[in-house]
Amino acid sequence: MEKELKIYKPDSTSPIEIPLAESSVHAGFPSPADDFLEGQLDLNSLVIRHPEATFFARVEGDSMKDEGIVEGDILVVDKSIEPYNGCLAVAFVDGEFTLKRVKMEPNKILLVPANPKYNIIEISPDSEFAVWGVVNYIVKKA
Repeated sequence: MEKELKIYKPDSTSPIEIPLAESSVHAGFPSPADDFLEGQLDLNSLVIRHPEATFFARVEGDSMKDEGIVEGDILVVDKSIEPYNGCLAVAFVDGEFTLKRVKMEPNKILLVPANPKYNIIEISPDSEFAVWGVVNYIVKKA
């Protein structure tokens, strides 16, 4: 099985405001007119919609690497979001946390990895299973 996720509660009580550029970032040459700041952006208010139900989780393992999610990435997990077909979710299966894409089919739920070396997990009626939370942001190191 894969490594477990490390889960943290965010501190959303004090805003962290960072200057926000007025225009988007282009992949070509920057325009000299783009030296203007629009204001402040609080990352907590951007990524945390429900502070009481939001957690951060650090990714360990490589089961989602083909979706660009790699070891060390930080997931912003919201437990108040109802799981839906195709969502990226942290699930609790038979005593372990796992990060997978949820696929809901008639009469069954599949947890789909994004790495061919891992098998799809089919949730059986005998499985200890819960979608712990839905991932709504991924924080990556450049």
